[in-house]
Amino acid sequence: MALAATAPKNKAFAWPKECAAAVSLSFDDARLTQVDTGLPLLDRLGVKASFYVSLYAFNQRVEQWKKAVANGHEVGNHTVHHPCSGNFCWAREHALEDYTLKQMEEEILEANRQIEVAIGVRPVTFAYPCGQTFVGRGEKTQSYVPIVARHFLAGRGFITESHGDPTFCDLAQIPARGLDTLTFDQVQPWIDDAAKQGHWLNLAGHEIGGGHPQTTRPETLEAIAAYCRQKNLWVDTVAAVSAYVKKVRGF
Repeated sequence: MALAATAPKNKAFAWPKECAAAVSLSFDDARLTQVDTGLPLLDRLGVKASFYVSLYAFNQRVEQWKKAVANGHEVGNHTVHHPCSGNFCWAREHALEDYTLKQMEEEILEANRQIEVAIGVRPVTFAYPCGQTFVGRGEKTQSYVPIVARHFLAGRGFITESHGDPTFCDLAQIPARGLDTLTFDQVQPWIDDAAKQGHWLNLAGHEIGGGHPQTTRPETLEAIAAYCRQKNLWVDTVAAVSAYVKKVRGF
C-alpha cells in the first residue's frame, strides 16, 4: 500500500531585523521610463531595486545610472544583445538556438566589462533574458546556468510560478514573478504567502509608468512599499538578499 506524500516542513529562516520575509523589485532592459519615472519614485519611497540593463538603452542614461548606484540601487547584467529563443521574431538575429556556451559566456563577460567601464561598478547578479537558460537545439541543447553560477552571486529567472525558499533555493536560478500590468490586489496574495512561509519574493518588471504593454504601474509600487513596511518585510536588491542568504547558509 502506497503512503500518501507529505510536504516537508520548512526550517525557519532568520531574516534581518526579525522581518517575516524578503521582497526584491527588479526591472529589465534599462528602459528609459525606469530612469525618468521609476528611480525618482523608488527614491521617494525609500525602496532599493535591481536593474538588469541592456547596453543600448543603458548607454543613453549613463549619468543617471551612476546616480542610481550611488543611491543604493543595483545595476546588474542582462547580456549585450538580450538573446532569447528565435521563436520571438525580434530575437532571431541573436537566437539562443544558434548560440554556443562559449559565445554566451563571452557575451556575459563583455556586458560586465562595458557596465564597469561606464559606471565603475561590476555587476554581481544576472537576469536571464526572457527567463530562458539554454543555448543550442535538440540533442545539442545545453544549460548556461553553470556559467552564471561561475561568474555571479545570483541569477534571477522570470515569470516562474513560486517565490524562493531561502533554505533551499539555487541562487543561480532564483524564481521571480512578473510584475507588469498588475494591480496591488493581484500582487498582495503573493506577498502574504511569502510572509507566511518566510520566503523570498522576487517581482520583475520592465517599463515603469506609461502605456507600453510591459509596464509596471507606479501605484502598484507605492502600495507594495507601504504594505511591506506595514508587515515588516525586508525590501532590498537581489544582490543584498542573495548575499544575506549565502552568508546564513554558509556557502
